[in-house]
Amino acid sequence: MTAPHDEDRCLVGLVGSGIATSLSPALHEREADELGLRYLYRTLDLASRGLPAGAVGDLVAAAGLAGYDGLNITHPCKQVVLDHLDDLSPEAAALQAVNTVVFTEGRAIGHNTDLSGFARNVALGLPDAPIDQVVLLGAGGAGAAAAHALLTMGAGTVHVFDTDRDRGEALAGSLCDHFGPDRAVTGRVGNGHADLSRALHDADGLVHATPTGMAAYPGLPLPANLIMPHLWVADVVYRPLDTELVVTARARGCRVLDGGGMVVFQAADGFRLITGREPDADRMLRHFDALTRAPAGTADGPPSAPAS
Repeated sequence: MTAPHDEDRCLVGLVGSGIATSLSPALHEREADELGLRYLYRTLDLASRGLPAGAVGDLVAAAGLAGYDGLNITHPCKQVVLDHLDDLSPEAAALQAVNTVVFTEGRAIGHNTDLSGFARNVALGLPDAPIDQVVLLGAGGAGAAAAHALLTMGAGTVHVFDTDRDRGEALAGSLCDHFGPDRAVTGRVGNGHADLSRALHDADGLVHATPTGMAAYPGLPLPANLIMPHLWVADVVYRPLDTELVVTARARGCRVLDGGGMVVFQAADGFRLITGREPDADRMLRHFDALTRAPAGTADGPPSAPAS
């Protein structure tokens, strides 16, 4: 492999909370090595700095001044960052969520690759799954991306559930504005799960898009008895891949899709936006598999804490 020229150097960061053990640096840097890029990927962890989500604006500004080529944005900053950017791609504007920032000509442009990443993961992992009625848990940035992906793929109705009812209603309203009336509805979470139970009884599938299941947020996002065998279940959490939801759903006879494919495909799309180079998504899947299978405690091994 030839040494990279100056124009083949990239400085990239990940902004979020609790991301010190993220696989993103290794995933991006391994693919960059394959393409002959000198690629430095840094984690900018709000939690380790004692900073709130609102500090993402200061980090975006500092990264622009420091010569970063781009940033990846993760929980809990995907929506907070909107007010600190110069422009949005059509996808990011529609979702009102950003997971990739590209610095170009002194401007910070927000993009969203979660939508394409989720859609590609579902198409690959659940190619013939019915999607007429889908229940979505979580109306944040990842949930918005999943909902838009499902409706773009032809889902009939997405039933949105979020502990923040206003946020759930806002997402459902924006989905109906974009895709048409009755394409999204909301349900109550805190009424003994009656609304959620009814929705799941009639649903084809369940998409989980909250942090529950990460190492720092263990547990199930809903009562186990509501995970019915007729459902397919897709989780966006990937650290660990076998979340309690994935394990429980599999044991109850559901078709299950973990979050690994989504994180790889969104990373590949983000890599392309930042570098202008075409990554090999299949090769990145192999990178990811190697990273998640390496023994814990090794340089490339999966750490015990959650990652984004």
